[in-house]
Amino acid sequence: MKIAIIGATGFVGPKVVTEALNRGHEVIAIARQPEKLEVENEKLIKQSADIFDTDILANLLVGYDAVISTFNAGWSNPNLYDDFLKGSRSIQQATKKAGIKRYLFVGGAGSLEIESGVQLVDTPQFPAEYKAGATAARDYLAELRTENELDWTFLSPAINLHPGTRTGVFRLGTEQPVFNAEGKSEISAEDLAVALVNEVEKNEFVKARFTLGY
Repeated sequence: MKIAIIGATGFVGPKVVTEALNRGHEVIAIARQPEKLEVENEKLIKQSADIFDTDILANLLVGYDAVISTFNAGWSNPNLYDDFLKGSRSIQQATKKAGIKRYLFVGGAGSLEIESGVQLVDTPQFPAEYKAGATAARDYLAELRTENELDWTFLSPAINLHPGTRTGVFRLGTEQPVFNAEGKSEISAEDLAVALVNEVEKNEFVKARFTLGY
């Protein structure tokens, strides 16, 4: 497949690029500073773009089979909430303008239900420094649920997303976090990338959200 990966130099993006390339896919890695991506491959194109410029982004996406967004507006950004929604909407619209149906989005764990009707982001123990980003991702998921034109998928990572190793062994869930026997919800960024590329290939959660954990 030909896969466009947006936000390719962030925390998750490089792992997704590597995973897709290792499976033989052609990849365009889009970021503000794509030269920061320390991956080289004959099937990789590195492309600079402002994701807020919907028309230019759409032109770059033409001819690709799927778009994966790992976009993050920056945890220290004072306008994180607004910029997250603006950027995500721009990527969504650019995907449609480019004539692409398949759209996958990596959001946060904050919108997962920790108990009936209560989302993690609304609990007292949720870290204040992550609240704006988590709320933006939660609100964007609500918007995506009304999207009928795209075959979208929203992936919420485990509560604890960390650098680690690629095991390829994890469990999937939908609206609640996946906890292990010790009561922890965790996943490596490398295994998050595995699940994401699995979904591109298998289309198991079209027009749905899913999550994962060990």
